[in-house]
Amino acid sequence: MSNLMAKPVDPATLRADFPILNRRINGRRLVYLDNTATAQKPTEVIEAESRYYRETNANVHRGIHTLSAEATAAYEASRARVARFIGANDPRGIVFTRGTTEGLNLLAHSWGLNLEPGDEIVVTEMEHHSNLVPWFLAAEQRGAVVKHIPITDDGRLDLSSLASLLGPRTKIVALTQVSNALGTVNPVAEIAAAAHRVGALVAVDAAQSAPHLMVDVTELGADAVAFSAHKMLGPTGVGALWVRPELLETMAPYQGGGEMIREVYLDRATYAEIPARFEAGTPNIAGVIAYQAAIDYLDRLDPAALHRHETMLMAYALERMREMGGFRILGPQAAEDRVGALTFADPEIHPHDLSTILDSAGVAIRAGHHCAQPVHRRYGLVATARASFYLYNDRDDVDAFIEALKDARRYFA
Repeated sequence: MSNLMAKPVDPATLRADFPILNRRINGRRLVYLDNTATAQKPTEVIEAESRYYRETNANVHRGIHTLSAEATAAYEASRARVARFIGANDPRGIVFTRGTTEGLNLLAHSWGLNLEPGDEIVVTEMEHHSNLVPWFLAAEQRGAVVKHIPITDDGRLDLSSLASLLGPRTKIVALTQVSNALGTVNPVAEIAAAAHRVGALVAVDAAQSAPHLMVDVTELGADAVAFSAHKMLGPTGVGALWVRPELLETMAPYQGGGEMIREVYLDRATYAEIPARFEAGTPNIAGVIAYQAAIDYLDRLDPAALHRHETMLMAYALERMREMGGFRILGPQAAEDRVGALTFADPEIHPHDLSTILDSAGVAIRAGHHCAQPVHRRYGLVATARASFYLYNDRDDVDAFIEALKDARRYFA
């Protein structure tokens, strides 16, 4: 990120930029604490998407008329903007997708064609299903083996097992930078260095880190990184997969159709250069263009101040919950060791019931397995509740959350 003119994080001021936060839910002000699932959108992002349809609506890369040229220029400007945001010096490594899930599927499918029977894929026990299932599919199709880095009781990766998991048959290590279920921040650079020493590639799920941390692909030491716009103030249905361009050039197309071709005959085709080779069909043009507005918004904030603000909210929420007592809190127990997600269970109240009671008080949280069933099995749980914080939340939101938890306990008592 470039934050030469960064602003401090003042939720009272920032909330005015998010129209949905003016809503009332069940007669109460909206307290939105489901940011790990998706973030709310500032007015400038909403306007950027609307402006495209009002002023520039045309397909990209396919026309020489003014509207198409303008749309193409804005679309490619967004690609360059995303590249700069993650410290990538070549925008050809950015493939626009529908989100992190599609990016990881693309990688597992296209790069996975290189796998041979007996090759090994290493993932972690804390992965979102989107960074597990695509690798299961690749392994099934190619005869590869999937291995797992286990997690400890306090929600960290057990790196004592790493040396025994990595070997000459290890071809890729796929891991999340920040767990969506535990809030754990993983030492990606350390793991990447170990993976590279045995000749393996490293793929990173940055869906939860891109909204909160300064993701720099060079510092991570990654070969591929996937993330989503909607978790970082941008539109839904848009994401990016960054792959080292020299690696991306070796990968086969993921889908066939318009824009990804060079020439097509009745019996064969040749393919476009990267990244067009991986962007078949008409993309979400409006969403991609509005994604740039989301990055611009984030880039005007001081990232260190944003991290301090979110850590303060996490610490305050943990303190208030411990004062109440009785909750089982998953993941690292110190606020400084986690980002975004605060996942917990009340032994007396089902998470779905808890979420329903909180919603009646205008407090939006998540309930379920959070697309991380292996994590829940690791801790002997089927489902949990999850509150997650972002730049527009403040201590009043935490207080409203705590009071709603007290209401739930009184109701079920």
